[in-house]
Amino acid sequence: MKYSCVELNNLPDEILLIIFKKLDNLEVLYSFQGVNERFNKIIHDPIFTSRLSFPQLSFNKYIKKFSSDMILNRFCSQILPTIRTKIKWLDLESESMRNILDAADYPNLYALGLYNIEEETAKCLFTDERLSASIFKKQIATLVISIDPDKNERSTMNNICNHVFTVFINLTHLTFYDAAHQNNARLSFDVPFPTFSSSSLLVLKIKVQTFDVCLYILDGRFGQLHTLDIELANLFPPLKEIENQRKLPNLKDFVLCCMSQTSNYDKLILPLIYRMANLEELGLSFTTTVKETFIDGNNLKQHILNHMSQLKQFTFDIRSVMCINNEMNLPSKEDIQQTFTDLQYTKIISCVDYFLDHQQGLCHIYSYPFWMRRFEYITNNFAGGLYPYVRVVSLYDEHPFEHEFFIRISQSFPCMEKLTINNRYGQNQKESYKLMNDKSNLSIAKYYNLIDLHIDRAHDDYIDEFLCNTKTYFRNNILLDTHYEALRRATHDFARDDTRINFTKSDYYYVT
Repeated sequence: MKYSCVELNNLPDEILLIIFKKLDNLEVLYSFQGVNERFNKIIHDPIFTSRLSFPQLSFNKYIKKFSSDMILNRFCSQILPTIRTKIKWLDLESESMRNILDAADYPNLYALGLYNIEEETAKCLFTDERLSASIFKKQIATLVISIDPDKNERSTMNNICNHVFTVFINLTHLTFYDAAHQNNARLSFDVPFPTFSSSSLLVLKIKVQTFDVCLYILDGRFGQLHTLDIELANLFPPLKEIENQRKLPNLKDFVLCCMSQTSNYDKLILPLIYRMANLEELGLSFTTTVKETFIDGNNLKQHILNHMSQLKQFTFDIRSVMCINNEMNLPSKEDIQQTFTDLQYTKIISCVDYFLDHQQGLCHIYSYPFWMRRFEYITNNFAGGLYPYVRVVSLYDEHPFEHEFFIRISQSFPCMEKLTINNRYGQNQKESYKLMNDKSNLSIAKYYNLIDLHIDRAHDDYIDEFLCNTKTYFRNNILLDTHYEALRRATHDFARDDTRINFTKSDYYYVT
């Protein structure tokens, strides 16, 4: 490295900083630590040493950034002891976290991220006398715990949670979840609910199984909590009576997301929000059934905004589903959009679809920019735009999705990891696609981050859409979920040339 740094050494410090900032902090430290005193001074800047992240996200799971034990050993024996007083935040993965924490004393460490952690690893780590007595109890104020998504036992999350509030007694910020979009790990307790509490916790971000757990979290055990970001697997009334009348004057920021459809918007969500009279920021994401009218701007003003006098920011992603008994006087997209004309918070987008096969109407209203990780039930009426935070997308319609629609989807969701297509209707413009393809005029839909593709409830044309390399590009190792017979038809008994490339990119097949 000394010889390869000759030309770099001739550059001024300002240029070196610009170059090093483009690199990963760990790579900078590993490559330039010990080269010369000047380089040491530059790379020991807080920009490179205050936060060190040893894991990296790969295919929805955190893994070691360095596969070589030699690299880790050098960090533990030479680099970390040298910069230990400068380190304020460590992100660690399960296999190496113990080695890194034992490599040095970190007197200024206040934040810790434990990724891909398993229950036994957590138990050994949290009960270590040296770490528990010094770093964990006295120093750590911010803790991020990400459960191994392959370990989907709920007891893992529950048991780790019990340890957290016993060991980290000065905790102010806690993020507790799994890394997977499948949402395997969620907090769920049997009755009676554990008695853990914290008088210091201010911010909590967590995934839970039921609404009961949400109520328990807000029963007074976290008296200083001012920010709660909670994701529910389902939203059903509690099985037993739980304290749910206590006012929550300290809560300033509340985000609630529910993964499954509910019918308890009026009975559960609204009463919970009414306990938070001092809210300044509110975020809601859910799908609910309604009887007579969609949830629109008038509903939000009457049932939420008029009760929130301190509210400064309101972001939402709300779908309301209504049975269609009479096709007369059904509201249009323009009718729904008109109800938001005097809403001052942000730009609002409305979308209304009527599915006559199922006698249902769907109204989707959301604030834009869109901050949620999921965007469900997109139809041909999709308004477009850019959604960089979305990772999970589902498409549904009773009208065909043409190729141009998929180009719009790929451009609107550049970070999409999972895509589900539910459409039984074949494409109308397939023949024109073939003509354009022959003339090399067909644009390609490009999915640079897609790793999970479900086409098991869709017409054969959509298997063709994604497997044909003149229509679609995606990277290697994609998980494809479809039916064997449909796959055989689309690939002409696995002998079709223009589907061969994309077909071979699929490492795993869940063919049913």
